[in-house]
Amino acid sequence: MGPEPLSIDRAVQHISSGQCGAMAIFVGTVRDSSDGRDGVISLDYEAYPGRAEEALHRVAEATRAKVPELHKIALLHRTGNLEVGEASVIVAVSTPHRADSFEAARFAIDTLKEEAPIWKKETWEDGSAWVEGSVT
Repeated sequence: MGPEPLSIDRAVQHISSGQCGAMAIFVGTVRDSSDGRDGVISLDYEAYPGRAEEALHRVAEATRAKVPELHKIALLHRTGNLEVGEASVIVAVSTPHRADSFEAARFAIDTLKEEAPIWKKETWEDGSAWVEGSVT
C-alpha cells in the first residue's frame, strides 16, 4: 500500500510455485469514464493507515478459507494520484488448477472492494467528487 507504481512482475514472482499449474492475475486500472460520465482524468486513492493492510490480510485469509487449494496470493493496492491507464490494484493467486485460480481471484477482488478502507476521488476537467461505496 503506497503511492509507488504496482509491479505485475513482482506479484507473479511472489505467487510462482512449482506446485501450481495455474496463476490468475487481475489488474484494475484507471479508466477515462465512470458511471456513464466521460472525461475522468485521474483518481486519488486514500486508505486508512494500518487498517487497510489489516483488511488485505483478512481478505487473503478469507480467500484461503473459500478456496482451500489456494497456494499463494498477492493483494496490492496503490494510494495517491493515478492517471488514466495506471494500475490501482493487483490480485494475483496461484493454485494447482485453473478453475480454483479464477475462483480465488474473483473472490479476492470482490471481497477487497467490499472490506478494505480505501476511498477514491474522481477528477474531471470541470471538477471532482469522492465516490461512495466503492474501493476501486
